[in-house]
Amino acid sequence: MSIDYDVIIIGSGCAGLAAGLYTSRAGFSTLILEKEMMGGELMNRQLIENYLGFADGVQGPELGSAMVEQAMNTGVDFEIGVVTGIENRTGYKVVRTDSQNYTCKGIILATGAHPRKLGVPGEEEYAERGVFYCATCDGPEFAGKAVAVAGAGDSGVDDGLNLQSLGCKVTIVEILPQSKATKVLLDRVYANPNMEIKLGTKIEAVIGDEKVTGIEIQDVATGEKSCLAVEGLLVCIGLVPNTQFLQDLIELTSMGQIPVNEKMETSIPGIYAAGDIRENSPMQFATAVGDGVTAAMALGQYLRSL
Repeated sequence: MSIDYDVIIIGSGCAGLAAGLYTSRAGFSTLILEKEMMGGELMNRQLIENYLGFADGVQGPELGSAMVEQAMNTGVDFEIGVVTGIENRTGYKVVRTDSQNYTCKGIILATGAHPRKLGVPGEEEYAERGVFYCATCDGPEFAGKAVAVAGAGDSGVDDGLNLQSLGCKVTIVEILPQSKATKVLLDRVYANPNMEIKLGTKIEAVIGDEKVTGIEIQDVATGEKSCLAVEGLLVCIGLVPNTQFLQDLIELTSMGQIPVNEKMETSIPGIYAAGDIRENSPMQFATAVGDGVTAAMALGQYLRSL
């Protein structure tokens, strides 16, 4: 039968674009499928300061657009479509989307992850009415206002700093007794009079009328409860792998990630996983690129062996 592509890559973030660059340059016909915006999570980030090669940092959309263009220049095809399932057939594989099906010889899964929700009363009710998950996308709406950020990891602190640059008064709320953010980011927060970190503090509920007016918080150590008046709540408490469509194909970990070996191979020959969705991923842009390259090179060996 006629095969549409040698390689289909699902996801156009760092991992997917790096993989596509390598498979296409190796002479394999390559399609990257993306459900939303080419460039993935990069397009939602502002200043990225820990990606090697940019001494003063780089804007996420700038880096993402450059990666997309580079992959496109090597001959990678791009299509928008929501992948609904994958079939592993003898000699080829079928990728089903909401609009059409594609056949290929090998697949690299690079679908990334989506923000984890707090799961507290009021979060769903006030979604898009003060509760938000992307500082780059929605932050300007809260310029000059008091906002809270749930989560004091690198992402939460960095996004809090970006919100402060819009004139926001920012309170970062972290349930753990210590922040896991890097020292350079924390130093900027502690030196900023318009920012505060509340450690050992749990968000109990989001409150408001038509829009968010505050959050109910609790001191984990003492149990004391109080209300923090804010007009927005940015949730940055981690990511959930986008692997729901794979549940009938591959056994996932308890965290929803895909077990792989050092070559990014899954349990199914010819199917690889890279980036945030693979087991034990550090969920960093730089490591996602490395995963994509590793998967592409391993897949190339597999295809040449057929």
